[in-house]
Amino acid sequence: MNSATAQRLIAINREFYDRFGPSFSATRRRVQPGVRRILGMLLGNEAILDLGCGNGELARELSRRQHLGRYLGIDFSQPMLREAELAALSVSARFLVADLTTLAEAGGRTADRYSSALRASSFDIVFAFAALHHIPGFELQTRLIGLVHELLKSGGRFIHSNWQFLNSRKLSARIQPWATVGMDDSQMDAGDHLLDWRGGSTGLRYVHQFSEAELSRLAAEGGFQVQDSFYSDGDGGRLGLYQVWLKA
Repeated sequence: MNSATAQRLIAINREFYDRFGPSFSATRRRVQPGVRRILGMLLGNEAILDLGCGNGELARELSRRQHLGRYLGIDFSQPMLREAELAALSVSARFLVADLTTLAEAGGRTADRYSSALRASSFDIVFAFAALHHIPGFELQTRLIGLVHELLKSGGRFIHSNWQFLNSRKLSARIQPWATVGMDDSQMDAGDHLLDWRGGSTGLRYVHQFSEAELSRLAAEGGFQVQDSFYSDGDGGRLGLYQVWLKA
């Protein structure tokens, strides 16, 4: 995928979440079963970076569990972050407005730019629930994974989930032709899709469906070992692919 195509896909998603942030947030008021399984692995004192934190539902769940470690949530959607910041949390939480694709492009310079919030080898765990599948192209994906590696402490874990919408007939029916946005299949990578949103009015999002083989390749490229991989969520428990990566 060339950079111009990647930037166009980023713009599609930015427009979607800016426009539909409140209505989308209203559909994200509970923690998914796969996330609950992951949270059950925590000791309760880990320093956590949450990439694509959205409306702060994960921070609220950590607060309910009386998590003692510090928490930093990052998202580019200001409407959703406003909801996150309004939550009364017992956990030591901060939220930062930033685009993950911009962080990926900045690479190692990111820790300097956001030195008050992001420091190299600063976190025990980095979460990216339903976020990585919005990063277009292998180059940007590997840059983001490289940044995650940099920000994790030795022995830290990168834990993420990726939407498996093709496992649902209902969700697969929402795939739209790329011509809808003036693009075509030849510009895309295998697994790239344009999905509609039906939350009062219609919107469009770019989503990539990862295979386990793709994720294994990304892990190896980024200096991680895949510790665990499982499916969860939705009817049949197959709508989310969760993985736990160990910083090698």
